[in-house]
Parts: sequence; C-alpha cells; structure tokens
Amino acid sequence: MPLLVTPALPAGSLASREQPRLAVRPGVALRPWHDGDAPVVRAAFDCPAIQRWHVLRLDDEAEARAWTAQWVGRWRAETAASWAIVDVDDRPVGQVGLRQVSLVEASADVSYWVLPAARGRGIAAAALRALTRWSFAAGLHRLGLEHSTANAASCRVATRSGFTADGVVRGSVRHADGWHDMHLHARLRTDGPI
Repeated sequence: MPLLVTPALPAGSLASREQPRLAVRPGVALRPWHDGDAPVVRAAFDCPAIQRWHVLRLDDEAEARAWTAQWVGRWRAETAASWAIVDVDDRPVGQVGLRQVSLVEASADVSYWVLPAARGRGIAAAALRALTRWSFAAGLHRLGLEHSTANAASCRVATRSGFTADGVVRGSVRHADGWHDMHLHARLRTDGPI
C-alpha cells in the first residue's frame, strides 16, 4: 500500500555514511561497537541492574560478540544504531543508542546503560545529549525515551538530557518481577538547544 505522505527522511539518510564517532566531553566519546568489546558487553549484561531494566543477559562470549556484531547490519538497514560510550583509553563504559528508527516519521527511541564503575559521573546524560544533538543534525524530528516508573536513575538521565515527561503507560512492559508502568519522555528537534 502506498503511503499518503512522503517519508520525512529519504532511504539512505543513515546508511549512506559510516556510523560516526561522536565527542561527548573531554575523556568521553561515542564510537561504533567492535568485536574486541565483547568481554565488556558480557560483563555489562552480568550486572543485575542492567539485566533488570534491559531484560537481557548474555550467557557466553559468542553471544556478546553477536550482540556487538549486530549493529553494523542494523545501521545499514536504518532500523537501529548503538554506540559504545568510551573513556579516554577507548574502553567501553556504557552504551547509548537509537531503537525503532523510522525514516518515514524521522523518529527513534533511545536507550542507554552505564557500567557500575562509571555511574554517578553524569556519563549517561552527557552521552544522551551528544547522541541527541547528532540525531537532530542528521534530520530526525523526535526522540522518544521509555523507562519503568521504578527506575529513578533512568528518569534522572532523561530529565537532565532535556527529555520532557509525556506521561505514563500503565502495565505495558513485563520485567522479571512482573508488569511495569512505563514513564514516557520525548525531545523534539524544535525544543531548542540541548
């Protein structure tokens, strides 16, 4: 069936270029994942907090390598993207990414996590702001963010990154401990400077 609207972004808006490395702040950057990051990814998904909120675990090194490898194809398909948040030594300390990318709507959802040793330093919020700036410069119109209402840390990251609270969706996501109400946030390109 044909669309009655022209896609807000043409096909190739992302895939026609390499996934970029992005500056966050001195000593912190975003870069595409690579195979050598698999041990850090496996350790991240062994973290109980990351497992709780992302509802995923990786059982071995092969699963961690598959997790890092998937992002090249998803970038090329223009459906999702993920960046390693890296420190001054280029070691991953977290993740920030775009999910459910829609070129038709020029929108995406964002996700993030930070390793326990890197928490409490504003890294997630700084990385999210850098990704948001890049996303809007690349032509996206809206970024959505959803987290459990029980996840106060994620709510702080969203708020510090300029994502306005849009409301609550009741009982919409199932975690290991049951159904969770989800807090919705969003940021529009027209919202002003980040």
